[in-house]
Amino acid sequence: MKKEKVSKRRNFIVVIGVALVVVFMAELLVYAWCRVQYVRTGYQITEATAENYRLKELYRKLKLEEARLRSPDRIIRIARQRGLVIPDSKQMVVIP
Repeated sequence: MKKEKVSKRRNFIVVIGVALVVVFMAELLVYAWCRVQYVRTGYQITEATAENYRLKELYRKLKLEEARLRSPDRIIRIARQRGLVIPDSKQMVVIP
């Protein structure tokens, strides 16, 4: 009977030991996964910040281009090249 108690106790200790090792390994895997996600998220933030800067610079350049294209001097110059003239007051019709 003593051998049976010792055997059961030994089996119980082995089972507890295996369970602790499994829990420890699971914790290590979760920790490693969290660190990988942390680093991956950092890279994504860096890429998004660079893309944001690039898009802001592009927006600024496009606004400058728009302002240049809307310039009244440019429009008048193009109109004159195409043979357009400013109408005199007799040629204008006021629409109510």
